[in-house]
Amino acid sequence: MLAILHEDADLLVVDKPAGLVCHPSKAGETSSLIGRVRLHLGHTEGRLVNRLDRETSGVVLIAKSAQTARELGKVFASDGAVEKVYDAIVHGRLDGAVTIDAPLGKDERSPVAIKDCVRADGAPARTDIRPTAALVLAPGTFTCVEARPRTGRKHQIRIHLAHIGHPIVGDKLYGRDERIYLRFVTGTMTPEDAAALIVPYHALRARRLAFSWRGRRREFEVAITAPASG
Repeated sequence: MLAILHEDADLLVVDKPAGLVCHPSKAGETSSLIGRVRLHLGHTEGRLVNRLDRETSGVVLIAKSAQTARELGKVFASDGAVEKVYDAIVHGRLDGAVTIDAPLGKDERSPVAIKDCVRADGAPARTDIRPTAALVLAPGTFTCVEARPRTGRKHQIRIHLAHIGHPIVGDKLYGRDERIYLRFVTGTMTPEDAAALIVPYHALRARRLAFSWRGRRREFEVAITAPASG
């Protein structure tokens, strides 16, 4: 039920699969990560320290008590205190490293209420991107990239990669047609939509989480696999 990367008296670290929401849902305890965590712990004190989008897989840190959650919350709220590394597969060929420094805010032109975009009056956002491999497959040309967000804005990596013309493979919202997302949430996606996405979940994986806490360096990492898998 849980892919556990580490567990001790204070912390639980898991590899969240793609397609699983972090927060409680109406579909039962096992339909969300926090529900599965509470079943594993046998109590309701577990708190998510970091969160991932439903389709993003990878490292999630859970505090086993409110006190631990408060301590870690302060660490994670400090600029530059937490190292986060993601792997992604993007459309097109990216030949060199790039730093994307572009503010983010609500996309008022989009019919999707949760969608954000790059906008001049948005909150500062910065992501470092480094290509790691080029892929030439039947559907086209792609690049495997490593992404290091230096700020923590909603959908930051996905928006920034789309902004430079390299959207993440399988991204229904920030890909090449946001109408696919609208059809997805209404259950009306077509076979053509699925073919355009290539993969069922966007190809983004939270590979590494590292920070200092209680006088020790904590580092948690998942194996490098296809980012869209969980």
